[in-house]
Amino acid sequence: MKKKIAAIIIIFMFVLSMWGTIALATDANIGTSVSTSTDASTATTAGVSTPTPTPTDTSAGTDAGSNTNEADLRNDATVNLVQIKDEQLKTLQDYQDSYGDATYGFVAYVLNIIRIYSIPFGFVGIAISGIYRYIIGIRKLDVRDKGFGAMIGIITAMVICQVLPLVFAIVVRGWRG
Repeated sequence: MKKKIAAIIIIFMFVLSMWGTIALATDANIGTSVSTSTDASTATTAGVSTPTPTPTDTSAGTDAGSNTNEADLRNDATVNLVQIKDEQLKTLQDYQDSYGDATYGFVAYVLNIIRIYSIPFGFVGIAISGIYRYIIGIRKLDVRDKGFGAMIGIITAMVICQVLPLVFAIVVRGWRG
């Protein structure tokens, strides 16, 4: 009974970590209306492109119309990628301004990205090592020990990834003034 509960908990952690990864990977501005298109025939609302017909648009129902929709989707994807790039460059510039040096700002930016993405990867690693420890390790004791060691290592790496940006900020700002 305990093994079944452990397996259910591990599966739940895996699903939770996948959900967290998907939540981090998607746009955080869901539900807001953003108009980013410069083309008058395409309106963008909440990241979804809806072409508006123009009086000279005669391609409805033809193959050319589907090519236009594909082109609109590619343009919207390009616009979204450019926006993400611009936001990340602005964030990097903010870190560089905050730390007063390009190198320190870049290191702080990278450490923040590592801090954010270490959580879902850590949960996936814990789930996999838990499978090795509690499910596969029932029959094979060497695999059980390997799963336990991997779990301890992953938790240690996760804690280090969470604490390292704080330590970096304290050391750089404290010693440099």
